[in-house]
Amino acid sequence: MTERKIRVLVAKPGLDGHDRGAKVVARALRDAGMEVIYTGLRQTPEMIAESALQEDVDAVGLSILSGAHMALAPRVLELLRANGQENVQVFIGGIIPDEDVPRLLEMGVAGVYGPGTSTEVIVRDIRNAVLGVKNEA
Repeated sequence: MTERKIRVLVAKPGLDGHDRGAKVVARALRDAGMEVIYTGLRQTPEMIAESALQEDVDAVGLSILSGAHMALAPRVLELLRANGQENVQVFIGGIIPDEDVPRLLEMGVAGVYGPGTSTEVIVRDIRNAVLGVKNEA
């Protein structure tokens, strides 16, 4: 029995030029059997949403270290919805203040991860969100 691999787009929106964390997560997702598309640095929300549509992904991982997460994440979510991709799960990693996490989750972000988060947790959460399994707290 061969099941379709989970497809994840990993993107670096905005002007932040640091992508080591994004590459570590991308490699962990790949090693866990997921198909990973890495967009590279300095992507606009429009570029990310278009890539997600073209690549027919199940999830989008945004790596944001610049502090622009409250502007970039809502725009990516809006564009995905406009493309009819309400089912695409969006995850954010990076420097995200604790007080912003509840608002991001309310907007529809499926998970928020700060520095030091185990890649096993990220892999589990993406797999569970895509497959419709509730994460245990």
